[in-house]
Parts: sequence; C-alpha cells; structure tokens
Amino acid sequence: TGAGVSTAAGIPDFRSKGTGLYDNLQKYNLPRPESVFDIDYFETNPEPFYQLARELQVTEVQPTLAHRFLHQLDRRNMLLRLYTQNIDGLDRKAGIRPSKLIESHGSFASASCIKCQTEASVAMVNECIEAERVPRCEVCDGYVKPDIVFFGESLPDRFHRLVGDDTKNADCLIVMGTSLAVMPVGMIPSMVNTDVPRLLINRELVGVFEDGHGLAMIGDIEEMVTSIAEICGWLDDMLECGNAPSV
Repeated sequence: TGAGVSTAAGIPDFRSKGTGLYDNLQKYNLPRPESVFDIDYFETNPEPFYQLARELQVTEVQPTLAHRFLHQLDRRNMLLRLYTQNIDGLDRKAGIRPSKLIESHGSFASASCIKCQTEASVAMVNECIEAERVPRCEVCDGYVKPDIVFFGESLPDRFHRLVGDDTKNADCLIVMGTSLAVMPVGMIPSMVNTDVPRLLINRELVGVFEDGHGLAMIGDIEEMVTSIAEICGWLDDMLECGNAPSV
C-alpha cells in the first residue's frame, strides 16, 4: 500500500499534482521537494523536516475504510503480509497484527540519533515537534530522527528478510494507493510468480499494471473496497471495526 490509502483520512499523498505533498513544499526553500526526506540534507538542515512533521501529526486521525478492509483480511487469516510504504501508523491503528505488517519505510513509532544510533524517547520527539524545536540526542547531542526511512538509507532488515519468501508463497497480490515509483517496494508486483492473480485498486494505472499484467480497479479507493467488502459479506464487520470515515 501507499499514501493513497490514507488520503481519505485527510493525509496528503506525495505525488498528486496540486494537492500532493511534493507540490506544496515551496515555503521550505528546499533544493528539490524530495530533500525534505533526504538523509544527507537532514544531517545539515533538519528544520524543514520537523516543520513538515508538525503538519503531518496524525494523533487524532482514524484509519480509512481501506485500512479496515486490510484488517478484515487479517482477521480472516487471509493476509500473508502487508507491505506498506506509509509512515502514518494507521495500519497499526486499524488493528493489523504486527507480525503481518512490514512498515517498509519505517514510522514515527520509534526514534533514534543519526550520529550514535541511541534510541530516543518518542514522547520527547513529539514534544519538540509541538514546540517547533529539533530534538537532540541526550548522549552525543546529535540530531534525533524518527525511524522513518529517508532517501539514502536502507530499508528495515525485516523487509529484506521476508520479501523473498512472501512473494514466493503469495497466492494473490493486492496493490492499493501507490505510484509504485519508489524502489525496492515498487518491484514487489513483478516479484510474485507469474500465475499469481494481481489486483490494483488505485486512481491510475501504475507499474506492471500499465502493461496489462493483472486486474485494475481505477477510481475512488474507499468506494471500491466498500464494494468488495459488500460482495464478500464483510461490510457490516468492516464498518463496525472502529471509526473509519463513511462513504
């Protein structure tokens, strides 16, 4: 999954023209929009990231129907693994079991010093974000960063450890709300066996789906997962599980 599964919760995606995050970063005077998530840039100037982080705080945000749909797959033991590129933590909030979840690009749920790697208090980081300060390490005074994966950093070991077996063992692949533009997560649809059904639920065709490899449902993600849940007889359960927005 990508940022498109969270937009119904009010969280902007990255690449939509006009409304995407990268189209609205001019006020930070960045060399390029992606610099806000670039580790080399952060090491010299962490302020833009923390200004943005304050705007992206999702404490009160609830999971969308797309998250609830994925939770239904997990509840029914149909979910082998969820690989999400999102850092908003809404998959956890929806109740998806940690053993089934790989936050490929990390999350705000933990933080550490970029200099000495000492673990930092998430509460302290959140306090600094609210106070518009850059958090510093209590050990070496280096900059502290939430454990989200920046450009120039490696993905979590768990991703690399599991993705090979998971793509080999999957009997169906669902892709939702992503441009498939960021690697290596964007390669997953081409890693599954060729006889495995692939379904894209998205606002546009992307990746291998542009070449006709798989079934594509193009349109509003919330409406489409609602339709699937209704066909499967899961809709009442899905709507009862938390405070997902209604469609």
